[in-house]
Amino acid sequence: MNQKNSLGLNNCFLDLNDPIDLFKVWMEEAKKTEPNDPNALALATSDKNNRPSVRMVLLKDFDKSGFVFYTNLKSQKGNELENNPNAAMCFHWKSLLRQIRIYGTTQKVSNEIADEYYNTRSYESRIGAWASKQSSILKNKNELLNSIDEYKKKYNNQIQVPRPDHWSGWSLTPLSIEFWLDGESRIHERLKYTKNENGNWIKLLLSP
Repeated sequence: MNQKNSLGLNNCFLDLNDPIDLFKVWMEEAKKTEPNDPNALALATSDKNNRPSVRMVLLKDFDKSGFVFYTNLKSQKGNELENNPNAAMCFHWKSLLRQIRIYGTTQKVSNEIADEYYNTRSYESRIGAWASKQSSILKNKNELLNSIDEYKKKYNNQIQVPRPDHWSGWSLTPLSIEFWLDGESRIHERLKYTKNENGNWIKLLLSP
């Protein structure tokens, strides 16, 4: 028989007042069971006409202030976040039969934080940040390959490749976080944390 927490949910939900603490526990479990990229998430944004778009990105850092990912600022998602900072994330871990949904507002990380992460990337990835005009139309694949070659010539010192101004990180500050566990006969278990006007987290049970 599964152990339950104080709310009657599966004990994997624990009894924590801060959802970031629960997120950390679930992420650590996912790292042990997911075959690839446990930090992969679906990021939803919308343009100025409220047309939504979604794509997979990788979570690179998180703490109580937000969830951080990196991208070309001139990409579709970069342009959309510039115009509309509201965004949503969804993690799905099939191996655990769990998902986490996060809604909040985004802001760029500081140049210092972006530089620090950029410098941990491989040489090829740093060159790619210069060479790829993300989301723009290519005439053919050689256009991109030639751009990569040109930037390798320009930055042939593999240690000293500066971060492009158009490449940085976004941090999503959460306003709500929902934890979901698959249940038999689609009677799933859902626990949602929402932030009130005082900045405190409130826990709510949701129907499946």
